[in-house]
Order: sequence, then C-alpha cells, then structure tokens
Amino acid sequence: MVFAPDTEIALRTVVDLINSAANGEEKLATVADLDRFLETEGLSGSRTRDAAELASVHALRAELARLWTADEDTAVEGVNRLLREAHALPQLLKHDEWDWHFHATTRDAPLADRMGTEAAMALADVIRSKEMDRMLVCAADDCEAVVLDLSRNRSKRYCDTGNCANRAHVAAYRARRAAGE
Repeated sequence: MVFAPDTEIALRTVVDLINSAANGEEKLATVADLDRFLETEGLSGSRTRDAAELASVHALRAELARLWTADEDTAVEGVNRLLREAHALPQLLKHDEWDWHFHATTRDAPLADRMGTEAAMALADVIRSKEMDRMLVCAADDCEAVVLDLSRNRSKRYCDTGNCANRAHVAAYRARRAAGE
C-alpha cells in the first residue's frame, strides 16, 4: 500500500513519537529533547518551549499509542476527537521544502494540536483504506515499540528502535541448530 507522501511522513512521525517512550525509555524528557525531535521530524510552526508544551506532547503520545493498537471503531472515535478538539479545517499548503500537502490547523496552533491533527489526518487515511493491520507492535518478546509496515508483502514485523530483528533471527538460528544437534 502506498499512501500519499504527507500521510506516510505523518505516520512515520507518529511511530517515532510513540517509540520515544518505548521499552521504558523516555527520549522526550526535556524541552531540548522535544526541540531535537521536532527538528529531526521536520515539524515547524509556533512554539512555547515550556513544560506545559512538553506535557501536552506526552499526553498526545499516550493517546496515539492507544489509537495505534485500537480496533477500528475506537480509532475512529479517537481520530474524530483529535480533529474536533483542534478545530481542524483541512487545507492544502506549500511551505519550507514541502510541496502541496494537507494541514488542518494553522502554524500558530499549539504544538500538540498541530501534531495531533496531522496524526489524525494520516490515521484517517489508514482507516479509510482499511489498512489498520499495517499498524503493528514489534514482534520481539521484549519490545513494545510500534511498527509501520508499508512493505508490499506486509512482511515487516520488527521495530527500528534497536536490534529486535537481528536478535530474533539469531535466536531462531540458535534454536534450529540446537534442535539439529
């Protein structure tokens, strides 16, 4: 499945945001951490750069993590709530290095509203396309990071946060060797 470029970018940002707290590790502990995250993800717009803004992004992250593993009806409710609370008004924009893409809030809207709206718009595309099965949790037993499977054959099972795939493959290899001895 190929989504529109802005949808894929927003979905990858959702994955990175959720995984910033995966496996008990907090990667957005400070406003400076949030600054780096936003720069890496290419998110722009107004900022307050304070503890309240960081807390609102943490709250959004928790909501998106719940939606990632939710059933379709629950995900729809959450997406609609995010859009409604941000007073979303979708429109096409071109800015920075990005060609035409959707935004549903202004650049002056609070950061968590902008991030939540972009995530909700992307998740709406996933839901409408009946592709929620591409939103996974890492298959490694000791990992709770999320995975976005955009592969044609739906084969991605492990996250990008560490070496989960390597560890699983090595363990399977060792198990096969031990069984053969």
